[in-house]
Amino acid sequence: MRGRFEYSTDLFEPATMARMAGHLQTLLEGVAADPQQRLSRLPLLTVDERQRLLVDWNTTAAPYPDDQSIHGMFEVQVARTPDAVAVICSDASLTYDELNRRANQVAHYLATFGVGRGTLVGVCIERSPAIVVGLLGILKAGAAYLPLDPTYPSERLALMLEEAKPPVVLTQERLVADLPAYGALMVCLDAHWPLIARCGDANPVSGATAEDMAYLLYTSGSTGRPKGVLGLHRATLSVLAWMWRAFPFAADEVCCQKTSVSFGDSIQELFGPLLQGIRTVLIPDGVLRDVPRLVQTLALHGVSRIIVVPSLLRTLLDTYGDLADRLPRLKLWFAGGEALSSDLVHRFRKRLAHARLIDLYGASEASDDTTWYDTSMVSDGLSRVPIGRPLANAQVYVLDRRLQPVPIGIPGELHVGGAGLTRGYLNRPALTAERFMPHPYSQEPGARLYKTGDVVRYRPDGHLEYLGRYDQQVKVRGVRIELEEIEVVLRRHPAVREVAVVVREDDPGDPRLVAYVVAAQEPPPTVRELRRFLDTKLPAAMAPATFALLETLPLTPSGKVNRRALPPPNLFRSALEDLYGAPRTPVEHQVAAIWCEILGLEQVGIHDNFFELGGHSLSAMKLLFRVQEATHVRVLDHLAQDIHQDPWPLLFPEGPT
Repeated sequence: MRGRFEYSTDLFEPATMARMAGHLQTLLEGVAADPQQRLSRLPLLTVDERQRLLVDWNTTAAPYPDDQSIHGMFEVQVARTPDAVAVICSDASLTYDELNRRANQVAHYLATFGVGRGTLVGVCIERSPAIVVGLLGILKAGAAYLPLDPTYPSERLALMLEEAKPPVVLTQERLVADLPAYGALMVCLDAHWPLIARCGDANPVSGATAEDMAYLLYTSGSTGRPKGVLGLHRATLSVLAWMWRAFPFAADEVCCQKTSVSFGDSIQELFGPLLQGIRTVLIPDGVLRDVPRLVQTLALHGVSRIIVVPSLLRTLLDTYGDLADRLPRLKLWFAGGEALSSDLVHRFRKRLAHARLIDLYGASEASDDTTWYDTSMVSDGLSRVPIGRPLANAQVYVLDRRLQPVPIGIPGELHVGGAGLTRGYLNRPALTAERFMPHPYSQEPGARLYKTGDVVRYRPDGHLEYLGRYDQQVKVRGVRIELEEIEVVLRRHPAVREVAVVVREDDPGDPRLVAYVVAAQEPPPTVRELRRFLDTKLPAAMAPATFALLETLPLTPSGKVNRRALPPPNLFRSALEDLYGAPRTPVEHQVAAIWCEILGLEQVGIHDNFFELGGHSLSAMKLLFRVQEATHVRVLDHLAQDIHQDPWPLLFPEGPT
């Protein structure tokens, strides 16, 4: 039997049609061999394509320190470069030897309270050399650290503490009052340092192994409660070792650490350079919120590589057309945490021709990084930036619902295996078993695959493309968010009957959370009331930028919420309950015009709150820069921080000075 394919060369490449012909031949051979077989069980892949998908593109084995611990490798580095600067923050710095001795004292002090191998210790410290001392001290004691972000609402921290039950929390004296009431011992690294300093400063014997837990990071959970991911020393070092091999450090490099330790990027930012003898600049939150000061800090210290979310990269490119001249030493940029657009890649190439941009993809469950792609390979006509190929010692599989590999170019769910997998979820055995499944294509005993929930497909060149999600999980400005968690929390408000939360990107490159609310009473709840309700329960990054009140939510024929039929939100300040207060001075008129441009509004008043009108952290960075540039008014550090509370009167209490 012979056949012939006719196809449009405008739509299909010859290689694509050749693969399809092979699939058809394999399918027909399967039918002939077993006519009674269910159609879904019949083979589709040719032998060569199956070999390529399962074996060739996953041959990633490479040596790495699989028998070491994070702190053990740090101690080795200390012996090599004891007098080199390890961390620097503003005017404070610590050499490798100083950092090691202080961390040792913390470890010995923690041991006096029974902290040891397998213990969880909370960490609530602002970004400073103290947090590095604390993290290393916890690891050196054989324990694992639980980040407790001081900006999180007390209720959120309470949920984490109640589930993780750390017996000790490392913190600072001024933060103790903001932590929820809990039975843990509070050790303040500032107030209690005279006691800690009495302990020995020799390296302790922690007993921790490569298979032990190093950290517990909480991510958004669809049930309304965050879930904790148990990270391991060995898995973390697998990812770090790939970075060291693929992008080796030069001796004079400088890195920066700017991400909250509650997020996985902080591990790469901090321990990546620290275990290789490279200086790391710690960037305080006040500097991070101020684009000019951030760029000045990066330039001042000669930072040579950085990890950014694409939305921050976009903000930097929007702010400075001469970014290459301002940051000539910054030649290696890693982008991750959210999808990287081809438009942003082309802008990066044009503005930063001397630098490289690497796209990273991953999840907390796989030690944050799984695949990588060098964007220098992006062609002009490419609509999607690939997420690339697996890191060393990682495997990726695109599978259907029966866990069978799908052909090249066909969407499927991404499954991740290899050395970077974490242990699973704290106190969630059912969820761990559901998401971390036995590896069907490995001969290694106990090997697992993590079901990411991401929809991807293979390109003919072996690179993966990200297409979307099978569920309601999203990433907004680098933060992983389960939309259902926001909905669950909002439904607890007595004035809310129904709610649907979606991400809208009405302005390209600026995704925003929008909450559609059906009220349970008249008058309906105000936007400010709903926002303040969420502020006590969820991190700021999970707060919707916009609230829209509807009489009913649109439904599909099956009775589910039809998210695609939700209307564009009404972006008018009339949604606020405050009376309009017109700008009074020339400076206020200038600032109001800037607000309107950034927020896409026609009118703002002097009593309005930037965030209640739809602003967010990155648009606030743009706001501060634009205001300072237009009015020549210097926004002081504490005012930049307080913009999240009541921006207008704090920024300009008496006009320019």
